[in-house]
Amino acid sequence: MGPKPKKPAGKKKISKAERQRLLQEEEERRQKEEEEARLKFEKEELERLETQRVEKEKWRQLEQKDRERRNEELEELSLLESCFPEAEKLKRETRALAQWKHYTQCDGSPDPLVAQEMNTFISLWEEEKNETFEQVIEKSKLVLSLIKKLKLILLETPPCDLENRIIAQHQGSILRLQELLSLKMDVATELLLREASTLVDVDSGNMEKIIQDENVSLFVWANIKKNPRYRSVKFSETQIGFEIPRVLATSNVALRLLYTRYDHVTPLRLTPATEEDYEPMVVEPVKKEEPIEKATTEEKTVIEEKASIQEVEPEPKQEREFSLVQEEETNLEVLEEIEVKRTSDHEDENSETNKYELEMRLLSEAVSAAQLHLVENIVDIPYAFEKFQVDLCHFSTLGGVYHLDILELPPQYKPVKGWVLVEIRQEGLQRFTYPPETTDEPDPENAFPPIEVTLEVHKDVIFFEDPKVIRWDTEGKRWKTDGISCVYYDRENRLLTFNLDTLGPVALIQDAHINMPYQSWELCPLDVNRVVLTVTTLFIELQIHIKENLCMLASVKLKGQEHQCHLEGRWMTPVPFILALKEAGLNIFPALYSHFYVVVNNKVPLVEVKAYRQIALLSSAFVFRWSKWNMACNSTNVVIKVKEYQAEGAENRPWSLLMFSGDRAQILRIREDSDVFSEALKDNTEFHSTLYHMVKDFASPRAMERVRSSDSLFIDSVCHMLLSIRVLSYS
Repeated sequence: MGPKPKKPAGKKKISKAERQRLLQEEEERRQKEEEEARLKFEKEELERLETQRVEKEKWRQLEQKDRERRNEELEELSLLESCFPEAEKLKRETRALAQWKHYTQCDGSPDPLVAQEMNTFISLWEEEKNETFEQVIEKSKLVLSLIKKLKLILLETPPCDLENRIIAQHQGSILRLQELLSLKMDVATELLLREASTLVDVDSGNMEKIIQDENVSLFVWANIKKNPRYRSVKFSETQIGFEIPRVLATSNVALRLLYTRYDHVTPLRLTPATEEDYEPMVVEPVKKEEPIEKATTEEKTVIEEKASIQEVEPEPKQEREFSLVQEEETNLEVLEEIEVKRTSDHEDENSETNKYELEMRLLSEAVSAAQLHLVENIVDIPYAFEKFQVDLCHFSTLGGVYHLDILELPPQYKPVKGWVLVEIRQEGLQRFTYPPETTDEPDPENAFPPIEVTLEVHKDVIFFEDPKVIRWDTEGKRWKTDGISCVYYDRENRLLTFNLDTLGPVALIQDAHINMPYQSWELCPLDVNRVVLTVTTLFIELQIHIKENLCMLASVKLKGQEHQCHLEGRWMTPVPFILALKEAGLNIFPALYSHFYVVVNNKVPLVEVKAYRQIALLSSAFVFRWSKWNMACNSTNVVIKVKEYQAEGAENRPWSLLMFSGDRAQILRIREDSDVFSEALKDNTEFHSTLYHMVKDFASPRAMERVRSSDSLFIDSVCHMLLSIRVLSYS
């Protein structure tokens, strides 16, 4: 064995004095570091406080500067926004001119605004007898034109210009025309069926007739031969038809499909389950901030007295429905009293000028109130829906109505010695009850099975999902979903097949909010007084051109591909344009109740209205676009991207993020691609009371000149479209 290894030398023990010295050095180092950290913190805190003080002082100076120029900016904005009452005045003159042109044309058609002419037209048409279906269709063109004009009058005329009795008169005329048109088509169908035996098809032995125009299509089949094996009814050169049970194949009946591009079945307006449950909202006019010096003490007293009277005396229910009209009448009384006081004190002033200013001020308040009404939201939905009832706040009917009927075949013409005899029944056209209310059959379900129906969906209507089929409940006066089964939609051929327990009016529906919320939007100038509004949704991208008081659908991209729409290239005023898009299935127009069905960042209505009005003012020279931060800020603010537009180099110009609260506009320091939202003001910028003056800070003189030269009708149309689409709340 070798020698044992030596043990390593042990560590040298530290003496007590050395340990004490090391601890003291460690303590001194710790104290030094703490002192340095304390001094650094105090320095940073002093710097932070100083920075905060400087920022507060800077903010105070900006606020002071804003207060000093606030009245001046609001007065300038008020002058610019006088384009809205000017546009309304021009539209009134256009309506009056149209009425005068109709009067001077003397074409025999009634003036829908004159109740006597409408009553005379309806009475004379009621007296006409034995009209063929072709004659009824030809007359229906005028009737549908009158109905359309009456509806546009109710939609386009400001509430302050329509009296309650006028509204009731127009709605009554619409209902009478609709009912009379339906009655005339039933009478014409009966006349056609009387001669069914003379129009039989040689091959089938039954009668088939098709009559069509751009608004109405009639498909009639009469069972003359009564062959129990002939159960498949297909109209020639179409895929439309029925599969009928044996009991109908052997009965003296006729099948009618009356397709109307229009919907005269759904009530004119949605009515809740009980009228007592529904109280229309009261619309406040947009309040303009004005210098306090403009109102005298006596004028303030008059206004306060009027306001106190309104608060103490509750309005009856019927009067509340037209509160906007009454409010404007109250404003008129207030301003007339003020005007009387002013004219008494200043007799030498020009009364005509004062009258014009008063008229424009009243009109401005009426227009502002009407614009605010477009974006106001109701608080609750009082509608009570039964089982299978269709919620027409959630869904909308598209493509017209298919009136499916089983009719009793009337007595046929009989030739007798050179004469043609026919039995005419006083009760007129009779519908065959299927299935019968009472039956002796042991198994009525097998004896009266559902009827299979195949329909063609109109080519001008876009369905983003397979359409849902609904039927009209005649007793309950509502659309329902029961009694319908085995629904199949052939999207390529636009054919819809389904089974019906009993025939009646049928319609197709689609979610009214399927294109909401929008993914993005942009408003871009094309020229002076012409812009393009682009709205992108989950399914489509719409480009809408706006010029003067006209709108046009420029293009439709369906899931990224161009889609040809029959509305492209047609210029229309805003209200008919909106109705046409809705009827085509391109609904991007929220209703007052849409926020219950769509998750949106609902902005304060007054803020939203002010933003749209000022965006419209600037639309001739600036590009506005959606910003993701609009969802991040609260409901009292809106955030948009904006930059000046020029034909050359516009794409390379930087975007500014602009936040607006209704009474303050500022450019944000953050960018669109920032990680966190912040309301911090951009360096070397100020805030203003209006969007107009905020944009004016970085705009070129050429751009502001284009803004000031914009046409009032054009600005009003842009504002109307923005108010109708509500890009700030539904994007």
